[in-house]
Amino acid sequence: MIEAYQKLWPNRASVKNIRTQQELEQQILIELNDELTHPRVRKSKEEKLALAFSRIEQSDLTKQQKKDLVSLYKKIAAQ
Repeated sequence: MIEAYQKLWPNRASVKNIRTQQELEQQILIELNDELTHPRVRKSKEEKLALAFSRIEQSDLTKQQKKDLVSLYKKIAAQ
């Protein structure tokens, strides 16, 4: 999962340092909450989730990696 996520975001420095599943889930939560964006222009969790799904589907990941990442995003978004 970590490798698939790193392939999805190759230019993000924070992604390159992910070593554990917990770190991966924390990074996805930060992404879904749009925490790296100024508060006035943040998108909703639903918008960020839709953008993530689109990015995953358009990526060069395998079908299984895509399925696993989508499942992980859904799990984290439901928390």
